[in-house]
Amino acid sequence: MSREIKFSLVFRDMWQSSGKYVPRVDQLVDVAPSIVKMGCFARVETNGGGFEQVNLLYGENPNKAVRARTKPFHEAGIQTHMLDRALNGLRMSPVPADVRKLFYKVKKKQGTDIARTFCGLNDTRNIIPSIGYAHEGGMISQCCLCLTYSPLHTVEYYTNLAFKLIEAGADEICLKDMAGIGRPVSLGQIVANIKAKYPDITIQYHSHAGPGFNMASILEVCKAGCDYVDVGMEPLSWGTGHADVLAVQAMLKDAGFKVPEINMEAYMEVRTKIFAMMDDFLGYYIPKRNRLMNSLLIGPGLPGGMMGSLMTDLETNLESLNKWKEKNGQPKLTQDQLLVKLFNEVSYVWPMMGYPCLVTPFSQYVKNMALMNVIQMEKGRERWSMIADDIWDMMLGKSGKLPGPLAPELIEKAKEQGKQFHEEDPQSNYPDALDAFRKEMAENNWELGEDDEELFELAMHPQQYRAYKSGKAKADFEADLAKRKAEQNAGKGGGELKLPQTVEVDVNGAKYRVTIGANDGTATAAAPAAGGAPAAAGAGEGTPLTAPLEGKFYLVKNTGDVAVKVGDTVKKGQTVCYIEAMKTFNAIAAEQDGVVTEICLTSGSSVSEDDVLMKIK
Repeated sequence: MSREIKFSLVFRDMWQSSGKYVPRVDQLVDVAPSIVKMGCFARVETNGGGFEQVNLLYGENPNKAVRARTKPFHEAGIQTHMLDRALNGLRMSPVPADVRKLFYKVKKKQGTDIARTFCGLNDTRNIIPSIGYAHEGGMISQCCLCLTYSPLHTVEYYTNLAFKLIEAGADEICLKDMAGIGRPVSLGQIVANIKAKYPDITIQYHSHAGPGFNMASILEVCKAGCDYVDVGMEPLSWGTGHADVLAVQAMLKDAGFKVPEINMEAYMEVRTKIFAMMDDFLGYYIPKRNRLMNSLLIGPGLPGGMMGSLMTDLETNLESLNKWKEKNGQPKLTQDQLLVKLFNEVSYVWPMMGYPCLVTPFSQYVKNMALMNVIQMEKGRERWSMIADDIWDMMLGKSGKLPGPLAPELIEKAKEQGKQFHEEDPQSNYPDALDAFRKEMAENNWELGEDDEELFELAMHPQQYRAYKSGKAKADFEADLAKRKAEQNAGKGGGELKLPQTVEVDVNGAKYRVTIGANDGTATAAAPAAGGAPAAAGAGEGTPLTAPLEGKFYLVKNTGDVAVKVGDTVKKGQTVCYIEAMKTFNAIAAEQDGVVTEICLTSGSSVSEDDVLMKIK
């Protein structure tokens, strides 16, 4: 009898590999019955890394979304799985152990069956604790081999990694080919090696279509013994997304495998509903380029999940850079020119940064470093002139052991700045924090939530959760969406879009004034309408400290950090605030000794390059 291959629909990743956002809970609940009716999925990816963060970014409660989303699949006997970033949980930065333990308990209670755990460094010190936490929470532990292509990442390397994870208690292994650059024959060899030693272990293959290898890779891993294949579907398949279930099913059926039949009427229902979601708002955050295959991705090896948001973010970076070039009498860059420069720089810096697997968060760190280098060099400055804290933490070993050596010039730069290298267990750098978050919730009269899920959300995503609770997240999102819709209408003959302009949005009864397209040096943050709190401290004299890049302004990075305030004396080189850009926090240092006379923005405010952050006299 032919061997059976089962399919998993990666509905979360389909969206996040295409654009910036995921559907609202009402949209998720509406499409679920049609997915069930397709009759071909044994598993569905419902939530995980990125999903809950982006829910918060547009003002929706992710806990309610996960509970509502998983329910119809459980009722149909379909398993649900989620993406877990090990030491980083669901976010870009490391998570305290007590928050990680609560994470699995909450997700199981909400209806998630399988935790797919990965570490971009493939450091088992980060992954193995999650196996125990998942089991304690009642979840299946599926551990990942984060795949990339380098002189260090060999078949033997991945085979030994799989053995170590299985021996530590992993229930399943996932080959996570997040960039789709795994070579088909090598992937088949890895699967065959694992099955030879552990024939009963379940293996699932996850890949992205972008560079063009993944259909051949799917066939090779299935021949070698793979049990589950992750698939996407139209209109979000291919491109930076995943192979379409129709093509995968036809290929495997022809190869003699037993595969499930697909209800095509239901397939078309799901396809139609996805188009409706894109027309509603999600399509405004899906660049057309992300729907295309691109073999240029073989070189930089950037993952499909990151490419989804990268192309959206790149529009902003390009606009900011070209504004500077225009101001300084230099010719502007096109998006293609910037993209080629970025890809080339990623290929250059990746080996120098120790060959971390290009998967969240380390793919963002390498890409952000490359992009920052490109921007700085375009402005006549030196490479490595601005390195975010999170990137330093990775290079210093604070997040785990790098696969390869750090470049001598980066080691020297670290020594010059007095930075310390780390070899201890990464978790030891991040002490328990739930008590502090419980205290904050009590002080704000916020409910802990069913099964402590609201406590978990604050602890996992502090900045985004606070912005969600205040209504600011939704206000900023509504303003950005209004701008994108207006720009599209103007492009369709609706006339020229006049920017900047101020709009008023309603968030749960509270009205906010939001300036959109204010790229003339003024802030673009959502601010309460008349009667609300002031947006900034009183004006003061002094030298302006300006933003070196576009992003979100924060006075502190971590809960418990002491924020600089008006009247404080600061030293040149002292970190006085942060700009969160491209999912990393960039420390902004005082450029002189003096006293802070004005803080010009509130935490969470959007800033453009050269906006005044504060004044120091």
